[in-house]
Order: sequence, then structure tokens, then C-alpha cells
Amino acid sequence: MSSTCSNVSREFDEPVAGTAATARTWLLLEQPGPWGAEALTSSHLDPALGRALEAAAQGSGVRIVLIRRPGRHADRRTPATRRVYAAHTVPGNVWLYAATTTDPGRLLGLDFAALGRGEPESFATALHGRPHEGDPLALVCTNGKRDRCCALLGRPLAAELAASGVEGVWEVTHLGGHRFSPTMLVLPYGYAYGRAEAHTVKEVLHGAREGRIVVEGCRGGSAWERPGQAAELAVRRAVGEYAAEALSVVRTDGAAPRWEVTVAHGDGRRWLVEVVRGASLPPRPESCGSVLGSPARMDVVGVREVTLAALAG
Repeated sequence: MSSTCSNVSREFDEPVAGTAATARTWLLLEQPGPWGAEALTSSHLDPALGRALEAAAQGSGVRIVLIRRPGRHADRRTPATRRVYAAHTVPGNVWLYAATTTDPGRLLGLDFAALGRGEPESFATALHGRPHEGDPLALVCTNGKRDRCCALLGRPLAAELAASGVEGVWEVTHLGGHRFSPTMLVLPYGYAYGRAEAHTVKEVLHGAREGRIVVEGCRGGSAWERPGQAAELAVRRAVGEYAAEALSVVRTDGAAPRWEVTVAHGDGRRWLVEVVRGASLPPRPESCGSVLGSPARMDVVGVREVTLAALAG
């Protein structure tokens, strides 16, 4: 059996639902050149700025990642004008803004708490950002310093997508879940995918352009914690609802290893979803080079539609 974590996970058919990174808002900064394992402080970005950005985002619901165009990465220390994006992923208030800057230090002028709440005004003010009018963004994790699978599988996927003319493709520093490589996040809706292939990515992006979510290979929506991610996907499958902003996770009761998640539809319907945290067996590496373990998995054991009166009772 191959020793890479992604091959082991694939061979064991480990489920991907409920494994996405969590973030209500994503902040993307273009940073050419090489990335280290902790990219904000181990790239050609000023590490003092990287630490300041990490501190500013702490507890705000904003997740900061670095992006770069697919292809060869010249070791440049003075990049030209950089692209910056901010995306809020909570249904009912989904947006994606874009800007350019020659001074990444201007990101410290952002109101991170407001961005986390879904208010884009500081992005417009500090960076002269405007709503993004192009195609959805496809962010493919390629950071081999985090895990070799991300480089071995992610970089060829990003290059193939870019070469085939897919717009909005970027390499990104870290999305978690190395064993599901190639991993991808699609903005503005914030749904993550695992074991991505070029033809399925194109289907996912086509759906996103039309405001639809493809559930095959989906790890979950980043707006929700992991039990909510699994619950929302289970409701989508159960009722055949694929509109991007149709469902919301409105309540999560319980604690590990068992939760009862309330998923609401924009039309008023509600579902109670029972989610149990299990262990992936037999033991396998969670990432390349790590010891054998039993990564957590989110198993949906019940989906029940309920009335508002029943919920009140």
C-alpha cells in the first residue's frame, strides 16, 4: 500500500463530509514565491506583518490565507501589485470583494471584527475594494511544506485547470485535510472539496456560477462548525436541495461526540439532524509523516423534518 496519507485515505474510502476548515470570512492575499509550513510568517511576506495579521484576525471569524497563480514560482522578494480578496460565506449575506495593493501592510487597516460579521465596508475603504464581478474563485491547496500530497496532487491540478482556461484558479497555502488531497475551496459560497479532479472541479465551478452546490466530494461549507457541515450536506442529499444559499445551520445542541443540529430552509422548513463523531478505522496517518491514528469523522445517523410547533415544544 502506498505510504502517502491521501492514497491511504482514498483506499479506505474515508468520508469527506464534515471536514472543511471553518471560517465565516476568508481574506486572501497574493504572495508569489515559496511558502513555508506557516505561510504568513514563512514566506517572502514580512514575518512581522504576518504575525500582526494573525493577531488582528484572532477570534474574528476571519481566516487569512496566501494565494499565488499556478505555475513555476520564481523566488521573488519584491512582487508587483498584489490581488486581495475578501469573501463572506454565511447564507443570506454571501459576498466576494476584490482589490489590488502594492502595500500589504494596508490590510492592517481592515476592521476584522466587522469582516467576520459580514460587513465589507472596511475592505472597500482601506483597500478601495469593490464587489468581484468575475467567475467564482477555485483555491487549490498546493503547500508541500504542510504536506507533500498537497504539492504532488494539488499543483498539477491547479496547473491543469489554468492551462484549460478555467478562470479564477489560484494556489492557496492551507485548507486542512491533507489526506483528502487535492483539496479545493470555492468562493464566494465557501464550500470545500476533497479528492478533486479537473472534470469535477469544472462542474463545481459551473454550479457556483449558477448559484448551485455540487455535493459529490464536498467536505462542507466553511460557515459552519464540522457537525453543522455534515448536517447541512445530509439535508441537501435527503431533499435534493442544491441552491447555494437555501439552507442554514441555525442551532447546534449537545457536545462531542453527539450533536443535534437544526438546519433551516429559506422557505421555513426545518430538520433535526443527529451527528455522531466517530473514529476512522483501521488506523491511518492524518498527514504524511505523522504517526498512525484514527482521524475524527462526522457520521449522520438521522435526518428528521419537523414543524416549528414541534421545535417550540
